[in-house]
Formats: sequence, structure tokens, C-alpha cells
Amino acid sequence: MTAPVLPGIDQLQELPLEAPPFAYWPQTWGWLALLLIILLAVAAWTVRRWWRWQRDRYRREALQVFDGLVLDLANPQQRLPAMRALPALLKRVAISISGAPPAAALSGVQWQAFLAQRAAKPLPQQFAARLHTLAYAPDAEVLRIPEDEVQALFAAGRQWIEAHHVAV
Repeated sequence: MTAPVLPGIDQLQELPLEAPPFAYWPQTWGWLALLLIILLAVAAWTVRRWWRWQRDRYRREALQVFDGLVLDLANPQQRLPAMRALPALLKRVAISISGAPPAAALSGVQWQAFLAQRAAKPLPQQFAARLHTLAYAPDAEVLRIPEDEVQALFAAGRQWIEAHHVAV
């Protein structure tokens, strides 16, 4: 009698995989159309967000400058230049608004109306007048403005920069 021949490991073969019981590709055109509509909607949303992000670049840059002004308010030697820079910064932001009427020549009541028209929240009643004081009054008068009023002006300025309305 001969010894039985046992199969060796080198004789093993992989079994072929069966086809899955489902298809990876949609079976109807409706699913493909739905997929394309979703992809187009996502692409349109992405383009719109990118466009808005690009459009608001001036706002982000203005907020960086504004943050520097707020830091300078705490320094007694930089306080006056920081206070004087707020009106100029707001005017630069207003000039940068696309689709807005020219803001460079506005002053007084017209400037207040421009700021209030584009503000998301109501501005203080004499906001433009106080900005005029910051920009053009003598140094001693500007430095006599109470701290709480300066903080209110800067808070209103930040709020306006962050949330002013831009016509699309």
C-alpha cells in the first residue's frame, strides 16, 4: 500500500470572486440625473461662497487694521493717532464697497445717512459728528472725549465694518 498524497500549499489556488448581488452604477437615468443635479448645486454653492469671500477681502483687511487701532488705544502714546485713524478707516471701507454711490465726498448728514443706510443695526445718533470730531478737532478736545464714549464709537465702528450691507 502506498501512502496517501497530501496536497501541498503550493497547489492552493484563489477562488474567483462572484459578482456582487448589486450594481455599483445606477440602473436608471433618474439616479444619474439626480447625481448630476446635486453635483451642479454643490459646484454653484462653492463658486458663490468663493466669490463672496473674494468680495469681502476689503472687510477682512479693514478688521485687521481696526484690531491694530484697538490695541493702540491702550498705549497712551498711540491713543491719539488711533482715535484719529478711525474715521479714515471707515471712509476707506465705505469707498471700497462695490456698487455703492461715491462716498469720498460725503460729510455731515449725508455721511451719517450713508452709514445708517448700510448698517445692520442702528448707529448712535451723532455717530458721524463724533467721527468728524475725531478727525478734525484739536488734539486736546479729542483727548477729552470720555473713555466710555470712545469705546462706544469703536464698538459701533467695528459693528459697521463687520455687518454693513453690500448690494449684490
